[in-house]
Amino acid sequence: MLSFIEAILYEVSVVFLVPVLILIIVMFIYSIFQLGVFFTQIYIRKQNIELKAKGYPVFNYGIKKSIDSIDAMEIFAYKKLENTSVVTRISPMLGLVATMIPMGPALKALASGNIQGISENLIIAFGGVIFALITASITYWITTVRKRWYATEITDYLARVKK
Repeated sequence: MLSFIEAILYEVSVVFLVPVLILIIVMFIYSIFQLGVFFTQIYIRKQNIELKAKGYPVFNYGIKKSIDSIDAMEIFAYKKLENTSVVTRISPMLGLVATMIPMGPALKALASGNIQGISENLIIAFGGVIFALITASITYWITTVRKRWYATEITDYLARVKK
């Protein structure tokens, strides 16, 4: 009975490898896209010191909606940070999954003396985790800097409203 459960778990886990690798690739592409958006935002913020510029989304949201509550501004800022925050947290988990799934076939290959099978599975395992960690690093950096920017924008907006 135990060998049947092990066989089912093995087969089900192998099915998840392709979707997990696709998700990691999609998140990596998303992180590169966000890197471009981030550098564009840096450029716009450096060119336009005035807060009404496009590089200041939270401040502009407050002006557009005539917000007078810090809570509404914070909710909007969190919403703007949500996607990169989620990618930052999920990509390392998927990287671990992408590492562990090929280890089963690699161990099977090791048991049968198939060195080629071991190396192929280890390449997949290490490639998946490397892409996932690079993705998490990029989105973590972007999210951290934007948190500071958005907190400053909220403070500047509320100071302007109180005048």
